[in-house]
Amino acid sequence: MMKIKEIKARQLIDCKCRPMIEVDVITEDGYIGRGSAPTGSSVGMYEAFVLRDNNPNEYKGLSVRKAVENINNVIAPALIGKNVIDQEKIDRIMIDLDGTELKTRLGGNAIYSVSIACMHAAAKRKGLELYEYIANGAITSVPVPSFNVINGGKYDNLVQPFNEFLIVPYKAKNIEEAVEMSVLVFQELEKVLTNYLGRKPNIASSYGYAAPSEDPEIILELIQSAIDNCGYKGKIAFALDCASSEMYDKATDTYQLKGKQISAIELVDYVEKLTTKFDFVFIEDLLDENDWKGFIYAIKTIDKALILGDDLIVTNKDKLMYAHQNHAVHGFILKPNQIGTITEALDTFDFAHNNGLLAIPSGRSGGVIGDICMDLAVGLHVPFIKNGAPRSGERIDKLNYLMRVADLSNPCPMSDISSLVKFNN
Repeated sequence: MMKIKEIKARQLIDCKCRPMIEVDVITEDGYIGRGSAPTGSSVGMYEAFVLRDNNPNEYKGLSVRKAVENINNVIAPALIGKNVIDQEKIDRIMIDLDGTELKTRLGGNAIYSVSIACMHAAAKRKGLELYEYIANGAITSVPVPSFNVINGGKYDNLVQPFNEFLIVPYKAKNIEEAVEMSVLVFQELEKVLTNYLGRKPNIASSYGYAAPSEDPEIILELIQSAIDNCGYKGKIAFALDCASSEMYDKATDTYQLKGKQISAIELVDYVEKLTTKFDFVFIEDLLDENDWKGFIYAIKTIDKALILGDDLIVTNKDKLMYAHQNHAVHGFILKPNQIGTITEALDTFDFAHNNGLLAIPSGRSGGVIGDICMDLAVGLHVPFIKNGAPRSGERIDKLNYLMRVADLSNPCPMSDISSLVKFNN
C-alpha cells in the first residue's frame, strides 16, 4: 500500500495564458505526483467537460476556481487513504463521484488532473520515470514526430478550412535527424512564404505560420518547396488535421472549401486527389464529428493515406468500437484529457492495440510542460505522434524529451513506419 495523504489543487495558466488546474498528490511516505490538464482550441462536443467559472471579472470567464474547489473539497476527501498505485480504483471513485457522462459536475479538467498526478506519484514511488512505469519494461524505440507548420482557420482576409498542415520526417535515420530536418524546413518555410506573400508570414494562434491561401493545394506546394530547398525531397511526407467540424454547416449538411459549400462526398473526393499528388501519412478529422457515413466513404475512397479520428472518437472506447465495427477509421488521436481519466484512455488504447488500429498521442494547443502524452507515446511504443510547431517552450520541451529518452535508452532507434505508409503501395 502507498496511501494518499494529501491532494492540493491550484489555478495556474497554460501556454496560451488561459487558466488551468495543477494538482499535487502527496503520499504518506512523501512522494509527490503533479499533474495539469491541457486544453484544446478545437474541442469536440463529446469531450470531457472543461469546467470554467464564467466569471467576467477574472480572465474573461475562463478561471477554474470551481474546479479547484471540487478537487480540494470533494475529490480529495474521497481519495485520502487510497492506494495511489491502484489507478483504476482511483479513477472509478472520481467517475462515480461526478456521475455524469461528460464529467460536467466536477469537471473533466479536475478529474483528469488528479488522475495523472496519481500516476506520477505511483511512478516516483517505484523509482521509475513515468514512461518506464507505463511501459513496464525496456524502451525499444521512440515515435516519429510530426510537425504542425501551417495553421488554417478564419482570418481577416481568407478562410483556410483545413486546420493543420503537418510534415512527417519519416525517413530520418534517428530522432535527432528528424528534429533537425523539421526545424530547418520550418525555418526555410518562413522564407518561402515571405517570397510568396511579399512580406513575412503572420504567426497563428497554434504557433505555426498563418495560412497564406484558401487553397490547400497551394499551401502544400509551398511546404513542398521548403522541403525541396532543404534537400529533403522523398524524406518528409505530409499529414493533415482538417478539423472539419469547425467548417461544417449543419443546416445545409455541407463543408466549406475554397469559398464554396460542398458535400461530404465532394470533400472526400477532393482530398483523395490531393493524396495522389502529395505523399500523406495520415488525414485526421476529414469530416464532422457526427458524419459517420462520410468517414466510411473516406475509408473506401482514400487508399494512399491513413484516416484517423480525433473529434470523431474523443479517446472514447465505445466510439472507437463503433468506428471499428463500421470500418470508419484506421485509428484515432489519443488525447487522454478528452475522456477524462488515464484508466479510460488506456482502455481505449488497449482496444485499438488488440484490434489492429493505430493510437496516435497528441498534445493540445493549450499545452503544458511535461505533458503526459509524451510519456504515453514512449511508454506505449506507438509508431508516430503529433507535435506542434517547433516554436514555444512547451512544444520544444516535447522534442527535447524524445531526444533525451532516445539517448538514455541505450540509445534506442526511431520507429520505422514504412509498413504503415500507404502512399508507396
